[in-house]
Amino acid sequence: MSVPSRRVSVDLGARSYEIAIGEGLLDDPTLLRSWLRGREVCLVSNETLAPRYFPRIQALLPPDARVSHFTMGDGERFKSFETLTALLDTLLAERHSRATTLIAIGGGVVGDLTGFAAAVYQRGVAFIQVPTTLLAQVDSSIGGKTAVNHPRGKNMIGAFHQPEGVLIDTACLKTLPERELQAGLAEVIKYGAMHDADFFAWLEANMGVLLAREGDALGEAIARSCQAKAEVVAADEREGGARALLNLGHTFGHAMETHTGYGPWLHGEAVGAGMVLAADLSARLGLLPWADAARVKALVAAAGLPVMGPEGMAPEAYLDLMALDKKVIDGRLRLVLLSALGTGVVRDDVPLVALRETLERGPALCQSPT
Repeated sequence: MSVPSRRVSVDLGARSYEIAIGEGLLDDPTLLRSWLRGREVCLVSNETLAPRYFPRIQALLPPDARVSHFTMGDGERFKSFETLTALLDTLLAERHSRATTLIAIGGGVVGDLTGFAAAVYQRGVAFIQVPTTLLAQVDSSIGGKTAVNHPRGKNMIGAFHQPEGVLIDTACLKTLPERELQAGLAEVIKYGAMHDADFFAWLEANMGVLLAREGDALGEAIARSCQAKAEVVAADEREGGARALLNLGHTFGHAMETHTGYGPWLHGEAVGAGMVLAADLSARLGLLPWADAARVKALVAAAGLPVMGPEGMAPEAYLDLMALDKKVIDGRLRLVLLSALGTGVVRDDVPLVALRETLERGPALCQSPT
């Protein structure tokens, strides 16, 4: 069954753009061509996806396009300064001008690094996102956050740089490994937990069909997630306030990823476990009923995601790494918590004793201590 085509607008004035969602969009050249800045194009993907997608994307380009290709390693550890430099070397060697358009084809690693290269090459060139993973389709491809990782912290070096458009072909998910599909569902759950209680309940009722990759359900989940993110980004493009709510689970999750060395844990897996920690802490502080915290944990588990952090990761390791998080301001750690299902809240006054208690709970997370 084909997924109906949907459109979501990200309203940012002169930097506004469209998210196109549907099955088979990579068979239609009209949309991609309308977003090109000029006739110079650089296709960027990883070594796993490049053989599959480079010929398809190139076939969509105008016949007179001058096309370069850059293939990076596959994995979070390649979102690095070394890969960024290699991509910039390619652009320079191929004499790309300010009229070039970079096209990122892949997951969040490819999209983030390509976007950062576009932000800094000749002080900014155009780029297009063609996300092929569920996580990238509902989160990292939208909103203009671009970055590379640093050994001391994830996404610590980057820039805000909005794409010309986001092309989401849901057919890409048919071949997505199950683990990566599950990882993407963590970000989908996030939108329900922090933004839309009705969507959270819909996910509880439909998780089975989402895991079975039923087309209409996936299209609905993607569109509702993109709409939620578009609304938040339009209200707060550079994370001065409301956009911070999109980081539910991420401060904990980034600490897990940094601790394990960017690779053993997928980003979505860390976010899933991080949301459970955030829900437990929210209940511990009296913000969220314990029963609702348990619902967060149950939905994360139903998506096939871990509900606890890496084995053996001590509270001190979390605290040390969280202290380096981008959301630390004036020495105060800001955490995204839940005041209700569907309502996120940013707190910078969490008592250290409460945070430690949550980090020490293990299997008892989201269970009332009384």
